[in-house]
Amino acid sequence: MKNNHTTSLLLVLGLFTLLTNSCRSAPERSLHKNNPQFDFLILDATIFDGTGGPSRVADLGIKADKIEALGDLEHLGGKVTIQGKGKILAPGFIDLHNHSDFPILRKGLRENLSYLTQGCTTIVTGNCGSGHVDLASYFGRLQKKGTGTNVAHLIPHGSLRKRAMGGDFNRPPTKKELARMRTLAAKAMREGAFGMSTGLIYTPGAFASTEEIIEIAKVVGKHGGIYASHIRGEGDHLLEAVAEALYIGKKAKLPVHISHFKASTPPNWGKVKCSSAMVEEARKNGRRVTVDQYPYRASSTSLGALVMPAWVREGTEAEVRKRLEIPKIRARVAALVRRNFKDRGGADQILIARYRKNPSLNGLNVLAAAKKVGVDPVDLAIEIQKQGGASAVAFSMSQDDVFYVMKKPYTATASDGSSKRKDDSRPHPRSYGTFPRKIGRFALRQKIVPVSLAIRSATGLPADILGLRKRGYLRPGMIADLVLLDPETFIDQATFVHPHQFSTGVLWVFVNGTPAIQEGRPTHALAGKPLRKQK
Repeated sequence: MKNNHTTSLLLVLGLFTLLTNSCRSAPERSLHKNNPQFDFLILDATIFDGTGGPSRVADLGIKADKIEALGDLEHLGGKVTIQGKGKILAPGFIDLHNHSDFPILRKGLRENLSYLTQGCTTIVTGNCGSGHVDLASYFGRLQKKGTGTNVAHLIPHGSLRKRAMGGDFNRPPTKKELARMRTLAAKAMREGAFGMSTGLIYTPGAFASTEEIIEIAKVVGKHGGIYASHIRGEGDHLLEAVAEALYIGKKAKLPVHISHFKASTPPNWGKVKCSSAMVEEARKNGRRVTVDQYPYRASSTSLGALVMPAWVREGTEAEVRKRLEIPKIRARVAALVRRNFKDRGGADQILIARYRKNPSLNGLNVLAAAKKVGVDPVDLAIEIQKQGGASAVAFSMSQDDVFYVMKKPYTATASDGSSKRKDDSRPHPRSYGTFPRKIGRFALRQKIVPVSLAIRSATGLPADILGLRKRGYLRPGMIADLVLLDPETFIDQATFVHPHQFSTGVLWVFVNGTPAIQEGRPTHALAGKPLRKQK
């Protein structure tokens, strides 16, 4: 009887405890269900915060456009709850080197899906010395039309030079013209530019002296900007070109950033070890020097820039055409083009990406295209230049060099591409696949680099290089530019044969707290903003 009484008492106490706990938890569930603390709550995600440190599993809460909290947050609730278990949550990727200056303003391209589907939330335009000079006008148009990603901007030296000098001229600027360039640079910096870029293999940047660049860079440095350069040579003269960039930064007293860091053409493979040593020596001496890289062994630019000297490309299309019709000049150019084809491994190592005058040649290498039209590859290259030029892809780098640069802690990931949509061109696949290739293919799958380093190269590092104070890291108070990806399926799909293929594995992308990709599908939100450098 006593045992029966004890058993009954224990049953009653157990039932009481169960009911009590149920009553205590019910109001909490009701509270966060009806009054959630976050707009979006991501649960149990594997978080890489942008610092390069180890990952951790945690929840993240978004409120309005900011990261509100990190930690154990499930009990606080969200209007939308996202299950992140087994998924990677990282800051939105920042593309330091992008050429969407004009595409981002066009209908059908301003959403920037080829980058959103990579997990990219911010692009930097004005690279290689080309782009918008009037920052206020450019940003005003971006604000009015809307963009899928945020846009930061660099002052493009080549376009600045054309504006101040009235054309694409192979001569030094006058004192008045140089003063005009400095004035325009100061204006752009006041309007929020993050620095200045040069493109020293392109016209008119190729015609600028080191001293000219230093004088403009001094203005940029006084406003806290960086000097980003497509240096004067990436092949035979790589080391001299790196030395020039470092010298410009030293004399102008501003940080130096070297774009798409590489060694071009087979005779120069391995030189990246020497050029990297130069960067590291400068950093050891307290200089702020960084580089960026796209994770491919092929580059892309105009066919003319690949095989023809700058003096041939000076001026308008009509002037170039007239120059190339002079027999002595044509013969001289033909000899240079033939030598450059040889240095690059042959005309079959250069792919025609876009030739508006004859789209049937798109996707063919120059040798195959020449056979198709029945001419010598050198004659085809000259004819293409006479007709306004073509964009091309050159398979001229060593994969070993690419991996060597990729592993450096000062190497940011950047595409050197632009906003794309499917058409009859055959562009470099980097516009669709740069970030998933580096993180998904080379870090998660092939283990070439640690995942934490690969993610830092696309987040915290580029934010630090630019001086973006509220992006690039997962911390409370930071802007909610985020990507949630599936490590099992996050990979590039674009190839050189079929480049117009979106990457896979991105589940959610937030731009300024607004979903741009939701459950793997674009929302078509235009939540991006023009980003201005803060004083």
